[in-house]
Amino acid sequence: MKGVPYLVPAAILALAFTVASAYDPSPLQDFCVTINNTDSTVFMNGKFCKDLATVTANDFFFPGLNIARNTATSKLGSSVNLVNVDKLPGLNTLGISLARLDFAPYGLNPPHIHPRGTELLVVMEGTLLVGFVTSNPNKLFTKVLNKGDVFVFPIGLIHFQFNIGQTNAVAFAGLSSQNPGLITIANVVFGSNPPINPDVLAKVFQLDKNVVDYLQKQF
Repeated sequence: MKGVPYLVPAAILALAFTVASAYDPSPLQDFCVTINNTDSTVFMNGKFCKDLATVTANDFFFPGLNIARNTATSKLGSSVNLVNVDKLPGLNTLGISLARLDFAPYGLNPPHIHPRGTELLVVMEGTLLVGFVTSNPNKLFTKVLNKGDVFVFPIGLIHFQFNIGQTNAVAFAGLSSQNPGLITIANVVFGSNPPINPDVLAKVFQLDKNVVDYLQKQF
């Protein structure tokens, strides 16, 4: 896959979010490039700011989103390359991040939540079944997306993407936070450390405790 067709829509996503109302706190200066130096006199949005005199173009640059990620090592057949403030220091205070999602045939990005960001997804290759569930009542909104289709997942709601095609799929997602966070439902419920009491999970899911024990061992 060539890089240009994928990076153009990614740039469009970024521009769309910069003119939208960001969920993160609005900056009071042009930018605050993060630096791991507590001697800095400026601290914004949980990060120390780099001295303006030392800021370069590379602080706003991240390469390689044209490169497909390896999905073979994933049990679910998917891989997400998130470009957040930890990978791109210039994102600090700007209220935006970006991700590339790669799917093997029938690969799944499992039900999860971004507690601090709305997600806007655009499909570049393949066919994805996507959806999100509202908080109360728990209504599912779902759609089959093809190349060029766009879908939005509201902040804090459980959502998923599933490749229903027999070929690889690729999508890009813009998120309205420099650090949107990730809570994968199955991992949190069955893989927390320390683990949730299996009696609690058995009662919640109406399962035999042995089944809960088995599921916890998987994570």
